[in-house]
Amino acid sequence: MKRYLLSLLFGCTALPYVCLADSFIVSDIRVDGLQRVSEGTVFNALPLTIGDEVNAQAITEATRGLFKTGYFQDIRLARDGNVLVITVVERPSISSIDIEGNKAIDTEKLLDGLKQEGLAPGEIYEQATLEAIRLQLERQYVAQGRYGAKIESEITPLPRNRVGIKINIKEGKVATIEHINIVGNNIYPNDDLLELFQLQPSGLFSFYTDDNKYSREKLSGDLERLRSYYLDRGYINFNITSTQVSISPDKEEVYITVNIHEGEKYTIRDVKLAGDIKVPEPEMRKLIVVKQGDTFSRKAITKTEEFLARRLGNDGYTFANVNTIPQPHEEDNSVSVTFFVDPGKRVYVRRVNFIGNTKTEDEVLRREMRQMEGSWASTHKIEQSKTRLDRLGYFKEVNVETTPVAGTTDQIDVNYAVEEQASGSVSASVGFSQGSGLILGGNISQRNFLGTGNRVNLGLNTSKSRTLYRFGFYDPYYTVDGVSRGFDVFYRTTDYEEKDISNYSTDVWGGSVTFGYPLSETSNLSFGFGLDQTEVKTGTNTAKQIQEFIDEEGDKYLNYKFNIGWNQSTLNRGVLATRGYSQSLGLELALPGSDLQFYKVNYRGQLFKPLTDSLTLHLKTNLGYGDSIGSTSEMPFIEHYYAGGFGSVRGFKDNTLGPRAIRKDNTDDDPIGGNVLVEGTAEVIFPLPFIRDQRSIRSAVFLDAGNVFDTSCSSDENNCSNVDLGELRYSAGFGVTWITGLGPLTFSLAKALNADSDDETEVFQFALGQTF
Repeated sequence: MKRYLLSLLFGCTALPYVCLADSFIVSDIRVDGLQRVSEGTVFNALPLTIGDEVNAQAITEATRGLFKTGYFQDIRLARDGNVLVITVVERPSISSIDIEGNKAIDTEKLLDGLKQEGLAPGEIYEQATLEAIRLQLERQYVAQGRYGAKIESEITPLPRNRVGIKINIKEGKVATIEHINIVGNNIYPNDDLLELFQLQPSGLFSFYTDDNKYSREKLSGDLERLRSYYLDRGYINFNITSTQVSISPDKEEVYITVNIHEGEKYTIRDVKLAGDIKVPEPEMRKLIVVKQGDTFSRKAITKTEEFLARRLGNDGYTFANVNTIPQPHEEDNSVSVTFFVDPGKRVYVRRVNFIGNTKTEDEVLRREMRQMEGSWASTHKIEQSKTRLDRLGYFKEVNVETTPVAGTTDQIDVNYAVEEQASGSVSASVGFSQGSGLILGGNISQRNFLGTGNRVNLGLNTSKSRTLYRFGFYDPYYTVDGVSRGFDVFYRTTDYEEKDISNYSTDVWGGSVTFGYPLSETSNLSFGFGLDQTEVKTGTNTAKQIQEFIDEEGDKYLNYKFNIGWNQSTLNRGVLATRGYSQSLGLELALPGSDLQFYKVNYRGQLFKPLTDSLTLHLKTNLGYGDSIGSTSEMPFIEHYYAGGFGSVRGFKDNTLGPRAIRKDNTDDDPIGGNVLVEGTAEVIFPLPFIRDQRSIRSAVFLDAGNVFDTSCSSDENNCSNVDLGELRYSAGFGVTWITGLGPLTFSLAKALNADSDDETEVFQFALGQTF
C-alpha cells in the first residue's frame, strides 16, 4: 500500500513542505507534472540526492529551492516507501503580448519596457509582475499629464500551458494647465517669474506650442529655473517650500501652486583660492568672474569653476575638480567664497581614434589634430581639433569623448566620431538656377575628392547663358606645415543678355595658380598669379557705353593678374555654420603689360551669434571697389560688380540692380553694373518644425540690403549714382537651404520693399548648388 505525505500547504501549516511522521533515507527521487522544465533543472535546484536523510528541515530547504527557480506555481512532496515523490505545477509561459490603444508612447518602447521587467514571449508568466507593469505604465502616463489613463490586461489560457496577454490602454486626454500661482514672492512680481516657466496656462497659441500640457519633468525644470533665478541674484537662502498640483474632478484641468521663501540678498565679502593650484595663481585669478562687493550669483560661481577647471585641463589635468565653499555671514548678509582646487593627476593621451569616416581618409582628419598622441591631454587642444574637423565641411556632426585607459590612472584615449555628408557644391550632371536656367554637363565638383581632402573641379557645364570647360585642383596641405596650393584652367563663354545684363557676350580662356600660408589657427594669407584672354562680341543693339569702351580699348584683352588676400574664420562649421565669424580682404591687380589696367578691392564678412538655444542671428556684408589705373581710361565693364538675386539682394532679379546702360537705338536700357558694391544681410536662423534632423537644413527669415554704384556715371546711363546709402534696395522674406546628395538646394520667398521703376523684382527664387 502506498503512503503519501501531503504538503503542509494543504494540511499542517501554511509552509509548503511535507508533514513527516518520521524521517527516512531517500532511495530514489521521482518528479511528476513536468511539461517544459527538464528534470535536470529540478535536480540542480534540489538540495537532496539519493542517500540523503529526509526530515522536516530538508523538506523545507527543498521546497524553497524549487520555488526560487520561479518555474512553479505549486509544489507537493510525498513519500512512496523510501522514494521521494515531487509533484509540480509549472507556471504558464507567455505566448504573445498584444498592446492596443496606445498613441502617446510607441508600442516598441512599451514592449522593450515589458521585456526589461521579464514580460516577453517565451518568459514565465507571473501575475505579480504584470500588476507591477500596469502600475508603472499608469505612472508614465501620469508623468505626461494623462491622469485619466487606464491600463487593463486580459489573460487568455492557451494549450500546452501557455497564456496570451492583451494590454488595453485608454490614454485619455492630457490635462491642460488652467492656472499657475506663485505664493510668497515679494521682490519679483508673478508675471516676471512666470516668464521663466516652460509650462504656461492655456493661451491662444497653446495648440501649437503645447506649453499648457502638464508634465512632471517640465515642472521640475521650471522649478529649477526659478531657483536659479533667485540664486543668481544673491538670494542664497531661497527655498521652494512646497508645490501643489491639483486636478479637476474630470481630470482634464490642472492647477499649480508654488510656495517660496525668498530670504535676503547677499553680496561677496571676499574671494579665495585654495588647494593644489598647479597653475600660477595670478593666471587663475584672472579667470575668476566674481569680485568683492558683487551680488552673489550661482551662475557666476559655476562659470568660474568651469573656467578654472578648463585652465587646469589645458595643462593636462583633465579630471581636475574645482569646488566652491561659500561661507555666509548673517550679520551683514555677505558671503566669503573659496574655490578649492583638486587637480588630480596629469593625464596623457595614449591614442587619438576616428570613428565614422567611411569615405574620408584618416590622414585627412589626423592632420587637423592639435592634440597629439603621447603628450599631455589639453582640453583646449582637444576642442580645437574638433572645431577644425567641423570647419572642413565634410561632416554633418563631429563629437568627441575622452575615455580612461583601463588599468591606468593617467592615460586617456581621445575618440572623434564623425558623420559624413555630401561635400560637393554640385556633385551631379544636372543643376538648375533661375539666373542660368537648366545646367547640364558631366562634371565633378568635390571639396573632398575621393576622401583625400583635396578640392577638384573637372568637366563641362552648359546653360542658356554660359558654357564652361574647367579643371581646378586645390591641395590644402601642399606642405606638411599647412601651406596650400591651387591651380585652375578654364575656357568660358557667357551671353550676358541671357543673364539679364547688357547685349554682349564674351569668350574667355585663362588659368591661375594660388598659394596660401597659415598665419594662425584662424587666419591665412593667400597670393597668386593668373592670366586670361577675353574677346567681347557685341550685338546689333549694344549699349552705347560698351561700344564706346570697345572703340577705345578694342575687343580683345590679354591681362596678367596678381591677387593677394587675407582670410580669417572662427566659424564652427564649414557648411551651415551656427556660431563664430569669418572675414576676408582681397586685392586683384592687373599687372603692367596687360591690355587693361585696373584693380579691385573686396571685403566679405559674416557673424553668427546665438540668440537662444534655437535662434541664431546671422549678419553678413559684401563690399567691393574697383577702378582703372595707368592708360586705361575707366573701369572695364567686363570687371563690373552686379547685385540682385541669391547671395545678394533676394527679391530682385539676378544682376539687375544699379546702373543701366542705354542701348544704341535709345529704346531700352540694360543692367551694366558699376565699380562700387555695397551689400548686407541680417537673418534670424530658426529650426523648421516637424523635422528631427536639422543638421543638413537651414531656414531663416531675412532682411537684405544692397546696390551697385558708379563713381563715374556717364550720360549714357540711367539709374546711376555715386555711392549713396539712401539708394540701397531692401527686401525681406524667408529662405531654406537643404544639403542634398546633389548639393545644396536653396529657395527663397522675398518681397522687394522699395523697388524703383527701373528695378526688376522676383518673389520666388531657387537654385541647386548654391547656399544663401
